[in-house]
Amino acid sequence: MTRVSFEEMKATIKAAFEKAGMPVEKSEICARIHTESSRDGVYSHGLNRVERFVDYIKKGWVDVHAEPTLEKNLGSLEVYNGNLGPGILNALFSMNRATEIAENMGLGLVALNNTTHWMRGGTYGWQAAEKGYVAICWTNTESCMPAWGAKTIGIGNNPFIMAVPRKEGHIVLDMAMSQYSYGKLQVTRLKNEKLPYPGGYDKEGNLTDVPGPIEETMRILPTGYWKGSGMAILLDIVSALLSNGLSTAEIDKAGVGSCGRCNQVFIAIDPLKISSQEFIDNVLDETVKQLKASVPANENGEIFYPGEQSLRTRTINSELGILVDDGVWDNVKKLAGV
Repeated sequence: MTRVSFEEMKATIKAAFEKAGMPVEKSEICARIHTESSRDGVYSHGLNRVERFVDYIKKGWVDVHAEPTLEKNLGSLEVYNGNLGPGILNALFSMNRATEIAENMGLGLVALNNTTHWMRGGTYGWQAAEKGYVAICWTNTESCMPAWGAKTIGIGNNPFIMAVPRKEGHIVLDMAMSQYSYGKLQVTRLKNEKLPYPGGYDKEGNLTDVPGPIEETMRILPTGYWKGSGMAILLDIVSALLSNGLSTAEIDKAGVGSCGRCNQVFIAIDPLKISSQEFIDNVLDETVKQLKASVPANENGEIFYPGEQSLRTRTINSELGILVDDGVWDNVKKLAGV
């Protein structure tokens, strides 16, 4: 493992995207988001996704010139077609539009169909929180997880995000519907480590904490067992209905890569249209205070609120450089012509 500065990583990723045919301004934004994801410790959806994204551009599965187009305007709810444009750009646009609607109406909902992989879903929770909005967003995906009780894949892991703005550090939940995302499995495997807890089944049908066998079978474990399975199914259905887009079953038939032609939902709420800042601060402060007062199960353990560890990792990687897998970094540099 090596550490790389934020600016060097961003410049290298930007060069790789430009060589793949992405316009300069769009390359700059996408490179920044990929780099921020790695900086915050979500390596799987930052630097590690660059090679696949470039591959999808070359295959024509991502249209680097596409822009989202409005299909329906229902006041507080708008529906856009992503036109298979870069998922990061489509998602940034959609969350920004949701906050603009919320600024006037208190709540804004933007549903996006026919888009591509948004990389780290938490990006859009942080985006809204930075502007002072409560956010809820999610995406559906292709089949990549078995429904509870099944041993063959049939549902998406459909990442789900909630975010609340807080001066001392935004509270941001970013979770897949699987116990561990495939990105987390990859990162753990590259480190030659085991998962903290079993994350899926090997080919013999045994629960395991070794990532490689789980990646081979694709029998990742739904978070909360049947609960995560059920939530994944409903997130898929609701995203399709709100966006007039494809369900997981139809995305499977599209054949344009991971999350190709998926849907996403972005909800932004202005809390100050409901409560005073004093009330909001009190709720957040008392919640965090109670969490921190909890007795850790392990000696010298610590209780974190959602998003806190990302902030800590952000500080460390900003000061020391962002950790990279040497093999992944070398491949991205080759794509950039470095």
